[in-house]
Amino acid sequence: MFYFRTLALLTTLILATPVMLRAAEAIPPVTLSSPLDYQVFQRRTVDQGSILVRGSAGVDVDEWQCRVSEIGGDAAKAGWQSFKTLASGGSLVVDVKAKPIANWYRVEVRGVKGGKTVAEAVVEHVGVGEVFIVAGQSNAGNYGSERQVTKTQRVSSFDGKQWSIANDPQRGAGGNGGSFMPAFGDAMATKYGVPIGLVPLAVGGTSVREWLPKGVRFKQNTTTGNGVVAKGDEFEASGVLFDKLCEPMQALGIGGFRAVLWHQGESDAGQAREGRPADRQISGAQYVEFMDKLIRTSRYRAAWPVPWFTAITTYHREEDAEDTEFRSAMKSLWSKGLSREGPDTDTLRADLRAGVHFNGQGLQKHGQMWAEKVSDWLDDQLAPPRDGPPSKD
Repeated sequence: MFYFRTLALLTTLILATPVMLRAAEAIPPVTLSSPLDYQVFQRRTVDQGSILVRGSAGVDVDEWQCRVSEIGGDAAKAGWQSFKTLASGGSLVVDVKAKPIANWYRVEVRGVKGGKTVAEAVVEHVGVGEVFIVAGQSNAGNYGSERQVTKTQRVSSFDGKQWSIANDPQRGAGGNGGSFMPAFGDAMATKYGVPIGLVPLAVGGTSVREWLPKGVRFKQNTTTGNGVVAKGDEFEASGVLFDKLCEPMQALGIGGFRAVLWHQGESDAGQAREGRPADRQISGAQYVEFMDKLIRTSRYRAAWPVPWFTAITTYHREEDAEDTEFRSAMKSLWSKGLSREGPDTDTLRADLRAGVHFNGQGLQKHGQMWAEKVSDWLDDQLAPPRDGPPSKD
């Protein structure tokens, strides 16, 4: 009896083995360059947006299918969207419609041939919301005394290679401490009910001269001597930081982000005052000239009229006199229409500082100030069309 039971069991295992092996066969992956995990796509209107799906598989397909479902929702109800006409070998490039929502989306992609899935991929966190580039010097980067974290967990940042939750230090920007970006992102995510994407680019201690396009000439060297090349008795910008600024603009594409947030000027305003070589000090008028060149040329490179927000920032020490020359110069960027009004962070005094940089409380306030300034403008951008003449925007 034992023999027959053992023989029956062995026979069952042998017969079942091919089926079990077939079920365990892994479906080849789709290699996606977009979307990436925690990537945020700029929405088009208050309730319209899309997700760029770009990838390839090592097999031919008859059609591609994509499913976009809210995290925690019922994926089955979302349904699959089919793109038969886009099937070309194993490559896929398509915009999938996705309404801006407060939560992250889960994106599934599969290639189908002969009615069977032959390649697939899943991205767990994708957002449709608002995207901003953040550039300038140390107070636009990670030089605060206390690292910050996003409380909403709906703020992410991009370092040029990958997206991640925007907890300090922000990859892509200089420094290893805290930044205003988690506070800014949280305030915007809460107000507008969408994920916020940030592209941090700031480099500590930089002059506006270091951010100029390659070949732009000027008489004064920078304080550090960085970012410029000597040309006889003059200097010219190396263009390294200008390219660092423009590369993500071009990668995100026309309308692929909402605006540039620029917080820079302390190095230019305070060189001579801080005991630096006097022959390296520029005037307020030169600062405006250089900013004009930077903003206009970056828009040309991006191929669309990118909105810029610029801050007033000249603060070095509590005992310093107000720098009326550079404050006036920075304000004139707004009155000339070169940029929109950013926060006046000179008003954040010693109790919110750790030297020239911000403490934790100061970083929170800094982020809130940026959110207030950007929101004043963004509310108008998102408003429905109205009768009458167009606004200045």
